[in-house]
Amino acid sequence: MEHHLVLRVVARLLIPLIMLFALYVQFHGDYGPGGGFQAGVIFAAAFILYGIIYGVDSLREVVHPGVVRSLAAFGVLLYAGVGVTGMLMGGEFLNYSVLSTDPVAGQHLGILLIEAGVGITVASTMIILFYAFARP
Repeated sequence: MEHHLVLRVVARLLIPLIMLFALYVQFHGDYGPGGGFQAGVIFAAAFILYGIIYGVDSLREVVHPGVVRSLAAFGVLLYAGVGVTGMLMGGEFLNYSVLSTDPVAGQHLGILLIEAGVGITVASTMIILFYAFARP
């Protein structure tokens, strides 16, 4: 793998841009196309590109599989926690309006948290799948 200097240089330039684009898609999802699922896949693609170029063992040093599993569980808990919080505050499951005194602010907060949970879960799951299929 040391022979692929051009690939390594291009990957070092592209990976931060891919992650930045994933954040744009994540936070622009409230106002246009995009959101948690798309951002999660794009974010995971940056890590998968790193794993392909630098090796899976190097990726496991950067992102330990245990951390990825924990993040996947955290994303699901965040999603469900927003829904349960809505129920405990007197609304229905995933009724964001009750999350704030202003229903519009509650909608924005709820969507932001839900999309974050989806993005974290999708990115983590994609990386877990890469680890599973990239085993020697």
